Amino acid sequence: MVDPLQKHPYPDTIRPDEAPAPHALLAPLTGFLGTWTGQGRGEYPTLAEGFRYAQEVTFSHDGRPFLHYETRAWLIDAEGTPLRPSARESGWWRMQPDGRVEALITQPTGIAEILTGRAADGTADLATHQVALAPTAKEVSATRRRYTLTDDGTLEFVHDLAAVGQPLQHHLSARLRREG
Repeated sequence: MVDPLQKHPYPDTIRPDEAPAPHALLAPLTGFLGTWTGQGRGEYPTLAEGFRYAQEVTFSHDGRPFLHYETRAWLIDAEGTPLRPSARESGWWRMQPDGRVEALITQPTGIAEILTGRAADGTADLATHQVALAPTAKEVSATRRRYTLTDDGTLEFVHDLAAVGQPLQHHLSARLRREG
């Protein structure tokens, strides 16, 4: 029996140079490993006005050919002071031998997405394959997410959304910097 107070024998890691080594299929995504924080802006036609938010994204792995993905966001005021929690997601990005990515992402608001796309050269571009909604979740029919590592070391995030009768369009964008 494993002592629950002991360190887990197979820990996740957020750095490619820590044990366990990333699986070879993760090569297109190893630059994403780590915790990223920053700020962004959001808008949508069903909202009265745009908003600012802070975001934290973590990509980790345990040596197998997938990444654990987790993100949190907070609405912030003009000075960057947190006002209240906003979005939160968790999931898995599964890499395929040809550079394809299959992502499974869930939200506490009752939305579960399966996205597919490609990862190469510091970019991942994912689009909706399927959306499942809990009975009380708001209607979301499609999303597209793009993550791009830039030459200056930031992770740019852009999220398009089709929800509550609106067509797919820009919803969020943020610039994130790696912590540590």
